[in-house]
Amino acid sequence: MSYGGHQVLKGVDLDIHRGEVFALLGPNGAGKTTTVEILEGFRQRSAGEVRVLGTDPARGDDAWRGRLGLVLQSWRDHGRWRVGELLRHFAEYYPDPRDPGQLLDLVGLTEQSARQVNQLSGGQRRRLDVALGIVGRPELLFLDEPTTGFDPEARRDFHTLVERLAREEGVTILLTTHDLVEAERLAGRIAVLVGGRIRICGTPAELARQAAARAEVRWTGRDGSAHRERTDDPSRLVWELHRHATGPIPDLEVRRPTLEDTYLRMVNTRDHPGREHPDLEEADRKDTVVSC
Repeated sequence: MSYGGHQVLKGVDLDIHRGEVFALLGPNGAGKTTTVEILEGFRQRSAGEVRVLGTDPARGDDAWRGRLGLVLQSWRDHGRWRVGELLRHFAEYYPDPRDPGQLLDLVGLTEQSARQVNQLSGGQRRRLDVALGIVGRPELLFLDEPTTGFDPEARRDFHTLVERLAREEGVTILLTTHDLVEAERLAGRIAVLVGGRIRICGTPAELARQAAARAEVRWTGRDGSAHRERTDDPSRLVWELHRHATGPIPDLEVRRPTLEDTYLRMVNTRDHPGREHPDLEEADRKDTVVSC
C-alpha cells in the first residue's frame, strides 16, 4: 500500500484461520490500521491479493459486509441515542441478530439501557461498541484497540467475552493492540508489524522462547566489582561460576527478557541501532517478508 510516493505496506503475507484469535501488534505508523482497513474493505490496496471470507474486500457486497463485525478504536456519533434503542436499531439491519436485551446483559450494560450514549463512561462506551460489533452474529470480528480506557475489572470482563466468542461460537477475531499482555492472553498467534512488514510471527509460546534466548547474568566478584554477561545458556554460565567459586556467589541474578522487552527492542531498532532483534536483522539483510 502506497500513499503517493510513500510505501506504507511492503508486502504483508498472513493467513488467519477460521475460529482463530489473531493479534497484530506494532508501533504507531507501522501500518496496522491500513492493513485492517484493507481487510475490512474501507481502503483500496495498491497491489497484492486479499481474500476475506473468500471474497476480495474491494468487491464485497452488503451480504459480505453483514458477515463482519467491527469495533473501531473510537466512535464520535450516536451520542443522543439511548443505549437500548441504538442496539435495537442496529439489530434491524441483520437477518439473524442477537437479542438486544440478552446482548446488553452479556456486555454488562443492562442498567444503562435507557441512558444516552454520551452519558456513558469510557469503559461503558467500549462495551457498547463491542455489543454493536457482534449484534449481527459476525463470522469475523475486527477489534481495534478494544480495551482503550478500560479499568482492570472491565478489561478482565472483556477478555472473558472475547474468549467466549472464540471458544463457544467459533468467531474469528483479528485484534490490534499495544498491550502485549492482552495479546498473549487472547491470541493463538501474534504478529508484529514494523515498517510495513511482518517482522516476527508465532504463538505466544514461540515468541516467549525467542524472547528468552538471550539472558543477562549479574553477580558481584570477590573484589566487590559488579559483573554482567549476556548469554544464550544462562544455566551453564551459572554452573561455571559456582564451579570456580569457593562459596556462594554474591548478588547472583539471572534476568530473562520478557515478550515486552523483545517487542520494544524490535520496534526501537531504528532509533537504537545496537539493539536489533536477530529475526528483524535477518529480515532486513535479506529484504524478505515473514509469512504468518
